[in-house]
Amino acid sequence: MTTFKKVARIYQGAQSHMVGDGFKVQNLFPNGNRSLEKQLSPFFLLDYAAPNYFPPSDKPRGVEEHPHRGFETVTIAYQGALEHRDSGGNAGKIAAGDVQWMTAASGVVHEEKHETEFTKNGGILEMVQLWVNLPKAHKMDPPRYQNLEKKDIPVVDLGEGSYLRIIAGDYNGQKGAAKTFSPVNLFDIQLKEGKTITLHLPEGYTTGIVALKGEARFNDTHHAKGVEIAVFETAGETITITALTDTSLLVLNGEPLNEAIFAYGPFVMNTKEEIIQAVEDYNNGKMGSLN
Repeated sequence: MTTFKKVARIYQGAQSHMVGDGFKVQNLFPNGNRSLEKQLSPFFLLDYAAPNYFPPSDKPRGVEEHPHRGFETVTIAYQGALEHRDSGGNAGKIAAGDVQWMTAASGVVHEEKHETEFTKNGGILEMVQLWVNLPKAHKMDPPRYQNLEKKDIPVVDLGEGSYLRIIAGDYNGQKGAAKTFSPVNLFDIQLKEGKTITLHLPEGYTTGIVALKGEARFNDTHHAKGVEIAVFETAGETITITALTDTSLLVLNGEPLNEAIFAYGPFVMNTKEEIIQAVEDYNNGKMGSLN
């Protein structure tokens, strides 16, 4: 007999702010994510860049080179296009429907900017960037990069114009596109008004459902509208979702790491000493550089 995962709380997205000169974002993990790092482990941060128009420009906007260590960045493109390059020699472009999954692990320096043609023509940019914490055993693994094109991400037809994309994990036995270091289910769900679906998720896993746009009802008990996140209790296995309007949702579901966290800026480690070492390694050029 399955039981419902109850809604613990609904959080509103924070006030919008600029990251670099190319991303106007809202943080969905309140209080600098500290209040949610245990409730939503292994997920550590989520920024949503709601649809925002950028006029044509001669110079690509974005974020200049900066380091990361100890976690993964997952960038989901809904509208617009980005270019990425890093100190591991990886480079790629993502457009609407694509996902960039970068594992910083032992350390990488990268930059993220508007794609060249998008910069030249201007347009609407809409993105999500999610940080996924790495288990202690893998924090110092070599970096890696997964460029997940739209065509490679499995799509489940939910009927009536609604669908679910399996970015990572497993949905009713169908595997997602990304390789992960700990069990993670990451679903991009688009529901038409009036559509109801039931998710079956593992007992004991953390769960957050982000309403990016539109409004949805969960388990007939709580409503969330863009831009808000519903955080669920780990007990139970089932969540029903009803779209009260056409709704865009992102489901975060994962096995909690249950490990100490010590974070500082672009580094997410387990101890203060590891953070100090990360800063020293970056300053000494051990994470590489962009030429």
